[in-house]
Amino acid sequence: MPFATIDGQPLHYLDQGQGPVGLLGSSYLWDHTMWAPQIEVLSRHYRVIALDLWGHGQSGPLPEGMTSLDDLARQALTLMDQLDIDCFHLVGLSVGGMWGARLALAAPERVQSLVLMDTYVGVEPEPTRLYYFSLFDKIEASGSIPEPLLDIVVPIFFRPGIDPQSALYQQFRATLAALPTDRLRDSIVPLGRIIFGRDDILPRLHALDAKGTVVMCGDQDKPRPPSEALEMAELIGCPQVLIPEAGHISNLENPEFVTEALLEFLARKH
Repeated sequence: MPFATIDGQPLHYLDQGQGPVGLLGSSYLWDHTMWAPQIEVLSRHYRVIALDLWGHGQSGPLPEGMTSLDDLARQALTLMDQLDIDCFHLVGLSVGGMWGARLALAAPERVQSLVLMDTYVGVEPEPTRLYYFSLFDKIEASGSIPEPLLDIVVPIFFRPGIDPQSALYQQFRATLAALPTDRLRDSIVPLGRIIFGRDDILPRLHALDAKGTVVMCGDQDKPRPPSEALEMAELIGCPQVLIPEAGHISNLENPEFVTEALLEFLARKH
């Protein structure tokens, strides 16, 4: 799969299918393969582009000088420029939605529709921010995500009732446990601090195209609860869709529902 050099580093991405373009933005600590169920179906109708965050998947380290989610939005737009893609649909989950909303605000003429999934573009509540920053300090100090931290971090991404022995859960846990020290310290921890130390763009959401936007959220998402999704949907003036039986990685916990909802929404927008 191809790479693009952006801000001096190799950005890895999948480019599959033909037709109108859909850009997929992944969650923190996951790579583009988290979208596999959706890519399989969407790429029959769309040209799907899914990128790996810096330090994730096969992308290179976090570029020097990155300070905000606006950098991620600009870098994604640069990728679209390099691929000579003028207009595209954007689907972002978690941090993918955080930078996705910024991209849509910065280049509204290029984003044909916007799906914000399990995300929040306000500031991180202070107790949560401090808690996550304390986890980053521990990971940075140890150069790994040790077992006790895995027991804390992994469940955050799933609905409370998930079987911890399930392949989805165990595979994610194994991926995090295997992350090398340099990647954690050079990319994943500093990117996490950027994500959870983000500024507030809730006051700007009214500028998004309400008819071209939908907010989706797992009905059991703990880190990004439905109340946050509803708050954003009301500010935008767009629909909110709750994804049943799903936590934070809603597209993998209820892939059929999410894929069908995306197909239906995108079909109305091109």
